[in-house]
Amino acid sequence: MPDVPNPVAAFIVREIRRGRGAAGMTQEAFGRGAGFSASHVSAVEGGTRALTVDFIRGADRALSNGGLFERLAGELGTPSWFLPWLDAERGATQLRYFEPNLIPGLLQSEAYARAVLRLDPCLTDEEVDRRVASRLERQAILTRESPPRLVVVVDEGAIRRVGDEAEKLMAEQLCHVLACAERPNIRIHVIPADAGLHAGLSGPLSLAHMPDGSWIGHLESQLGGDVVDRPADLDTLFERWESVRTEALPWKQSLDLIKEVANQWT
Repeated sequence: MPDVPNPVAAFIVREIRRGRGAAGMTQEAFGRGAGFSASHVSAVEGGTRALTVDFIRGADRALSNGGLFERLAGELGTPSWFLPWLDAERGATQLRYFEPNLIPGLLQSEAYARAVLRLDPCLTDEEVDRRVASRLERQAILTRESPPRLVVVVDEGAIRRVGDEAEKLMAEQLCHVLACAERPNIRIHVIPADAGLHAGLSGPLSLAHMPDGSWIGHLESQLGGDVVDRPADLDTLFERWESVRTEALPWKQSLDLIKEVANQWT
């Protein structure tokens, strides 16, 4: 599976190695408990093989530490419930996102991401900073060699939603979206307000197409998120995706609408 983003990965690998040493476990013994070969453990600890969510969870099992390393990953900027989807996102060849209320994380500017994260009163300023950095780091997949094809559908409400004195922030965010849309691997569509009620209003959804041909879905809620991989559930998500995609404006008309809204606030 794809790697956990640095610098989170480097820190967690050091802590895993330290925990294995403190437990007096060889790489072979640790690997048996974690479900990996000794050579795999050696490669991860030596930095020649990527750290994955599966390895983190295996390390927690081998050391019987109650999920410490997975929690560390969350505390360092990535909520633990999001890690499986992060793996899928970083390994996908295609990504599809629908958002009824917000600009998706992969297209968020730093200022917009910070404003969104600050809406959670439970996050400290330090935690907000870490999560903003993690969110921006995710976006590197869009400019890497052989990037995934990204198709995003948003409701018009998502591009018009501003708070008190937030017009400048939203204008900058929409300009960022337009800049992203210039890349050949990114397409953005908007469902116009006059479309009325549609299936997407029940909530956001995400889909990732993996190199082996399989699909993985993801659903977020107020309490976290869930990876979707059961065929019947994926069928439902594809039906919802096709529904919102059908309601959306064509690509060029969508960009024209985004430009029109951005110009209102500049």
